[in-house]
Amino acid sequence: MSISSLATEHDALLVDLDGTLIRGTEPIPGVSAGLEASGLPVIFVTNNASRAPEQTASHLRDMGFSAVADQVMTSAQAAVVMLGDHVPAGSRILIVGHDSFRDLVRDAGYEVVLSADNRPAAVLQGLSRELTWADLAEGCLAIRDGVPWIASNTDATLPTERGLLPGNGALVAAMMTATDRSPVVAGKPAAGVLLAAAARVDSRRPLVVGDRLDTDIEGAVAAGMPSLMVLSGVHGPSDLLAAPPARRATHLADDLTAVNVAGEDFSIANAPALVASASADALVVEELPDGLVGTPLARAVIRQGWERGVSLVVAGSGAVRSRLSDAGFTVD
Repeated sequence: MSISSLATEHDALLVDLDGTLIRGTEPIPGVSAGLEASGLPVIFVTNNASRAPEQTASHLRDMGFSAVADQVMTSAQAAVVMLGDHVPAGSRILIVGHDSFRDLVRDAGYEVVLSADNRPAAVLQGLSRELTWADLAEGCLAIRDGVPWIASNTDATLPTERGLLPGNGALVAAMMTATDRSPVVAGKPAAGVLLAAAARVDSRRPLVVGDRLDTDIEGAVAAGMPSLMVLSGVHGPSDLLAAPPARRATHLADDLTAVNVAGEDFSIANAPALVASASADALVVEELPDGLVGTPLARAVIRQGWERGVSLVVAGSGAVRSRLSDAGFTVD
């Protein structure tokens, strides 16, 4: 039976940015062309709240992607939408984040204030690389007064060409420590931002594409959408093997270009069986079929591990250990 490509099985791609399309300021090779070749509507769904939609689109265009502002759905946009559920129209809002976040709030009809002394009705927090201790302090004071607190996202790290750097989640964690409170979260892994992204293009069969289990994939599960986890960013096969059901992707591939590949089944549920057994919390792989290597092997191990309820993998021989390591697993 011939296997169709993922692009032919879905009617839109809801695509993460950092770690999926780009690493810092560098595009991931082949991904831009892969998006174009898919022929599908694309919505860029990002938890990065430090850029306005047009700035995000411009940033993508500078790196060779075809993108316009209407294709961008940011966690900051989702946070502003959620704000209406917590405060009256026109309320004073304190932003702990980038100026572009303040612009979105003003455009939505709210009054932006800079100090807790202005008695804001809510605090919105998003990533800004220019954020200072004084900004955090004003947010802390307002939050301690009991006002609603909405975080654009809680990504602990931000992938860059230099490696992983602190994300908004690291700054939110600092605020949680200082206030003894937790925010409402707008972006992934909340379902709302993905549902809104799909609605923008009237999609009924979207595919979520991302690299992070705790945001992209968990968000897809929460939204009831299939997901393609790509190995071009933060998480790898060992992470996916150990993931709870709420963070399990339906498909796994090296990168986004897989959406156009016909003849290869990227579904984890359809991966081939292995000669393996379960011991304690580990999958013991005794032998491997000839030619099963790399990401196809990773899919097979993950499927067997999930079916047996284990989160680790153990090799039955040195040859098996080498192939499992090459497939991206930390092998005990």
